Amino acid sequence: MSDTFVTRLDGPAPEQEIAGDMVRRALPVIPLVLALSFAVWGVNGALSSSYAIALVLVNFVFAAALLAWSARISLALLMAAALGGFLIRLALISVAILAVKDAAWVELMPLGITLIVTHLGLLIWETRYVSASLAFPGLKPRPSVGSSPENKR
Repeated sequence: MSDTFVTRLDGPAPEQEIAGDMVRRALPVIPLVLALSFAVWGVNGALSSSYAIALVLVNFVFAAALLAWSARISLALLMAAALGGFLIRLALISVAILAVKDAAWVELMPLGITLIVTHLGLLIWETRYVSASLAFPGLKPRPSVGSSPENKR
């Protein structure tokens, strides 16, 4: 039996740190998205956009929780959770949209646009802050006040 099936990861979960950072970075932009949706599609557009934003943020937090949980059990389960979790979360988002698509307050255009742009926008934006280093898994460390090259002369 391979060690991959029984090896588990202990320690902090960078997934949850990254998901929390994504939610934190989304908060200042949400009023702008809602104002734009309201300006173009009215109240129903703003409600639809807020529903899409909630789906995106819950999706990221759920993905992080699933990966952190599975990593503590085994790497094999982590791999299964990454692929299976994606498919399950995609199905849950589809069900959440199909459940409200005929509601009076739903405008499908702002719902779809906000869902896609928010997902992609947050992922692309977060790549600037994620560390690809084993020394600092998760987010890049913030530079200290006196650590700039100009201060080291």
